[in-house]
Amino acid sequence: MPIESLIGLIVILAVVLVMLSVFLSFFPIGLWITAMFSGVRIGIFTLVGMRFRRVKPSNIVNPLIKATKAGLDLNSDKLEAHFLAGGDVNRVVDALIAAQRAEINLVFERAAAIDLAGRDVLQAVQVSVNPKVIETPKIAAVAKNGIEVMVKARVTVRANIERLVGGAGEETIIARVGEGIVTTVGSAETHKAVLENPDLISRTVLTKGLDAGTAFEILSIDIADIDIGRNIGAQLQTDQADADKRIAQAKAEERRAMAVAKEQEMKAAVEEMRAKVVEAEAEVPKALSQALKDGNLGVMDYYNMKNVMSDTEMRNAISKINQGPSEQSDK
Repeated sequence: MPIESLIGLIVILAVVLVMLSVFLSFFPIGLWITAMFSGVRIGIFTLVGMRFRRVKPSNIVNPLIKATKAGLDLNSDKLEAHFLAGGDVNRVVDALIAAQRAEINLVFERAAAIDLAGRDVLQAVQVSVNPKVIETPKIAAVAKNGIEVMVKARVTVRANIERLVGGAGEETIIARVGEGIVTTVGSAETHKAVLENPDLISRTVLTKGLDAGTAFEILSIDIADIDIGRNIGAQLQTDQADADKRIAQAKAEERRAMAVAKEQEMKAAVEEMRAKVVEAEAEVPKALSQALKDGNLGVMDYYNMKNVMSDTEMRNAISKINQGPSEQSDK
């Protein structure tokens, strides 16, 4: 065979293969045959339309085959619409099959809404069949006698399919159970009453209807662990006493500062009076001299005054001498 003919044959074969691959990419013949033999009635042009809508046909056909084999009445339009909305088609179909086997009333529209709401619809069906246990962290509460009690609880819940859309999640259940524990322990007279009857917490919490507005139904609340914490009452009293002591010290320091300031003021006043007395005494000789000059005071009067002053000073000196031994004997 000439080389030119061989090259032409190879080119023709390559073109045929490219055209065949392009044809098969737009016309998924194999997937269409699989669907037809699985009992799924879907047209080849429907699959081609999915290509143009940028939907991978296998993402729709395979879940549809699974649903058909399980006896579910679904069509490609519903599945494709859910896929285009951003949902997980395979997960929704698995949840519908699980709900059918468990005899749970779950329609496609509700399952799709749960999936688009961001919840795991298959897990919700599984939790509805097999209840789930939620364990709370250690919750601290204080009884009336001031003793702290640390409580850990296990909450058994079952998913409520009807309230999955718009219902609160596990965090709300934990928060409400914690609130019930704090209320129950806080209303107890002593911590011993809680230790003796831990089921008191379970009964009180269950009667509050904590699952209202949530996506779960609480089946039971079991107290897993109870520990004794700090003596909060004694600590508060100690802190209060320390605060009162600091306040008293501050007030005492304030009074001392005021007393010191008043003493300083009195000393200043005494010094001022002494200065005035010294100043007045300095004026006495001048006044006497002026009185002698003016004739208001005679020489004999001056000497008599001096004698009286000397006599007074002598008497004061004698009285001090006589008082000295007596004071020593008294001491």
